Amino acid sequence: MIDLYTAATPNGQKISIALEEMEIPYTLNVVDLGKGEQKTEAFLNLNPNGRIPVIVDREAGDFAIFESGAILLYLAEKTGKLLPADAKGRSEVIQWLMFQMGGVGPMMGQAGVFFKYFPEHLPAAIQRYQNESRRLLEVLDRRLAGREYLHDQLSIADIATFPWARNYEWVGISIEGLENLQAWLVRLEARPSFQKGLAVPPAAPIEERIKNAQALLVK
Repeated sequence: MIDLYTAATPNGQKISIALEEMEIPYTLNVVDLGKGEQKTEAFLNLNPNGRIPVIVDREAGDFAIFESGAILLYLAEKTGKLLPADAKGRSEVIQWLMFQMGGVGPMMGQAGVFFKYFPEHLPAAIQRYQNESRRLLEVLDRRLAGREYLHDQLSIADIATFPWARNYEWVGISIEGLENLQAWLVRLEARPSFQKGLAVPPAAPIEERIKNAQALLVK
């Protein structure tokens, strides 16, 4: 059994989608970011960095894992799912997982902060992060030409990237002309496991999400 500590963010959705796709039983623990529950001593004992998501594997002696990419790798290796067994295929999936962790997530995250939440309107910062986010989505679009997934089959790389890429409008980015990316988003969102994972936990009303995000900027 897995205990999942999460919130309705793209990084959190990666793990709930993965658990649903891998058919792993889990218990849900919603972390209220606006109230600072991720900074409590109990949570910091699970993740010293004070961020969601975190999982605790009860079958492995209450082993806690933080960082969404590390969690995805752990779950894939534990179950033998969504990660190729051969060295070349495994490397290819991990490359695209790292591309999301080091590029798509941070850049789209910063685009969202400056576009939606930052107390000052800084056009140069907004444009810089939006442009870089669009460039990264173009890289994904080229990768998806003639293929259904980032690797030959659905993998943890797709699961990691999907929750961020689908939020393009939220951070003020257009995906016009990126037909391969558009088709990939539609293809993944049609999967029942993805639909279930996106709803865990349910997203707060937009006003509350903005308030919570703004509160995090000053903590």
